[in-house]
Amino acid sequence: MFSAEQLSAAEVVLDACRAAGLKLAVAESCTGGLLAGCLTAVAGSSDVVERGFVTYTNEAKHDMLGVDAALIKTAGAVSEDVVRAMAAGALAHSNAQIAVAVTGIAGPGGGTADKPVGLVHIAAAREDGEILHGRHQFEGDRDAVRAQSVTAALEMVSQLAG
Repeated sequence: MFSAEQLSAAEVVLDACRAAGLKLAVAESCTGGLLAGCLTAVAGSSDVVERGFVTYTNEAKHDMLGVDAALIKTAGAVSEDVVRAMAAGALAHSNAQIAVAVTGIAGPGGGTADKPVGLVHIAAAREDGEILHGRHQFEGDRDAVRAQSVTAALEMVSQLAG
């Protein structure tokens, strides 16, 4: 289901969070739970993974994470502003000290000239206010975009946790 590289990256994240005494929350849109699935595929992950939010719709982003509906409307669900708000919302609506969020356009449809298929925004946030953001333009089909998103999100949260 997950590549050896992804499972190894998940182990690195879990180890970094353990070493820092951090609980982790994830907020996912285009990955639809794959990130949480990858993390929890590793035995013993329950001491780090606090909860996950699959917020596939704009309404879910608002209802579950508190992302301002006006922000979603003005910036668009696939944007730096929204993914940062998703990460902050995951922290606010959990008992975690670190969170990672993913939103994007996995395809094959849904892309525009400004926001093409493969565009993914990822943010990782700590309760102390530190936040990282990455904008990616992934290639390949829907499965490839989603898999690359998981890998990039794991790398980002590992960097922030370490």
